[in-house]
Amino acid sequence: MTSAYSAAASTAADYYDSDDADRFYAGIWGGEDIHIGLYESPEEPIATASRRTVDALIALMGQPPASDTATTLQVVDFGSGYGGAARRLCDSPGIRVDAINISAVENNRHRLLNQEAGLSERITVHDASFEAVPLPDGCADVIWSQDAILHSGDRPRVMREAARLLKPGGVMVMTDPMAADGVNADSLTAILDRIHLADLGSPERYQHWASEAGLTRTAWHDRTPMLIEHYSRVRLELRRRRKDLECSITPGYLERMDTGLGHWVDGGQSGKLSWGLMRFSKPLN
Repeated sequence: MTSAYSAAASTAADYYDSDDADRFYAGIWGGEDIHIGLYESPEEPIATASRRTVDALIALMGQPPASDTATTLQVVDFGSGYGGAARRLCDSPGIRVDAINISAVENNRHRLLNQEAGLSERITVHDASFEAVPLPDGCADVIWSQDAILHSGDRPRVMREAARLLKPGGVMVMTDPMAADGVNADSLTAILDRIHLADLGSPERYQHWASEAGLTRTAWHDRTPMLIEHYSRVRLELRRRRKDLECSITPGYLERMDTGLGHWVDGGQSGKLSWGLMRFSKPLN
């Protein structure tokens, strides 16, 4: 891992590059979409709910489809994982995506899935950190991020990168597991120790960091119950499939994952956590 990455980013990369994590997230969490889902029924598959979150963020972008304009709509995805969102975005023919992700294992799977979908020419996968994106100023119409920025060691810097990359009038849409407003890190020790972080963002903090970077929050849809539902569902699926999973994932990893998921559920139920959909806009001038 290059020293250009922060300690928090390096820790995240090491975690997601492990065989255990790759097999768990690809097999349980949502397949191509490894983020919190929007559920409409208790029996709904995790992957279906996760894809609904992608579609909700596409709607939140609030911009005309690229096919309705004379130019390509350029999206930069911060923390692209296996690329489910990038491929979904490319259902619109005029969209191109630069996918920024530090996990080599995820990026390799992402590139393979892009190739199988015939999208390698429209999605460029960068082995890079969203704390220092290797793209020029003003190159993006949209910054996209799902449940990834929590892993940064410098979230204000990430928001400054988003502002730097956006064209005037561009938007950032994102989700992130956060602390509830007014909740300090001392109340979240079990969660933070599990993911090796010092703190989490919050809705107010992201609004403040965005404002400092020159962005204005134009939408915040609080969907915290979905955080509780998602982590509960993943934990239930882990327990249901535990014996089969132990054929390819170490029992110790599964035990730690079970415990960690429980901490997220407890934190959500106690009102200490927050999650939802946010949009930020860059002024035209």
